[in-house]
Amino acid sequence: MSPLIPVILVCTTALLPGELDPQQQSWYEKYRTQENAPDPAQMLLNTDAEPDLTQGFVPLFNGQDLTGWTAKGGTCEFTVEDGLLTGTCVPDSPSTYLCTDQTFRDFVFTCEMKWEVDINSGVMFRAATKPGRNDAVTVFGPQAEMEGFSQDRHWSGGVYGQSCGGYFYPLWLKEHKTARSASKEGEWNRITISAHGNVVKTWINGVPAAHWVDDGTYPEGFFGLQIHKAAKGKVLWRDLKVRPISDKR
Repeated sequence: MSPLIPVILVCTTALLPGELDPQQQSWYEKYRTQENAPDPAQMLLNTDAEPDLTQGFVPLFNGQDLTGWTAKGGTCEFTVEDGLLTGTCVPDSPSTYLCTDQTFRDFVFTCEMKWEVDINSGVMFRAATKPGRNDAVTVFGPQAEMEGFSQDRHWSGGVYGQSCGGYFYPLWLKEHKTARSASKEGEWNRITISAHGNVVKTWINGVPAAHWVDDGTYPEGFFGLQIHKAAKGKVLWRDLKVRPISDKR
């Protein structure tokens, strides 16, 4: 008879792909019925390092005035102060977007943001306009969410479908825990967006956040800096730049 060989069972806790974080349960219940809301089990993960941000970039902001940009949507104010691009909420104004006059298709975009007065914000990309109320225009399309610090969901770096069906990519998985803690209150925070073909990825302060695959609905458009409708709020931007990606492989 062969000698008995002891078997040691090691219990491990596996982090399953696409596993909803219990801390995010209430937010999941609130948003899961939105048109764009993804099934957590089907969400792709961004595991890439942030792109190199030192070579081949073109500045989008000259540090002196708003040349190359146009405000759309509401009447919130955008100014240049001490070389920084500043967005200030105007009470009773609809959400307002400072938009690039130029459109972009495939790119790596990056900028830094800082909240002086907390407010929901973000960076529209591949965005467009459609007729709105009272002869105004509505800015719509994907947006890299930058939401401030007034609530506990911490989805900065997620992808929201502005005026087109809600969140494409909320940061509600266990795998997003590091990204949800990456932004820092009272400090400059860097958002980086890569869009190549239908694949969009984001990073918040260098931490991988979203990995969203568009269905081809948003192939090209402008960038837009959001000041959300609110009673108050003020956001600063700096180092706005883009590196176009050639279609040639």
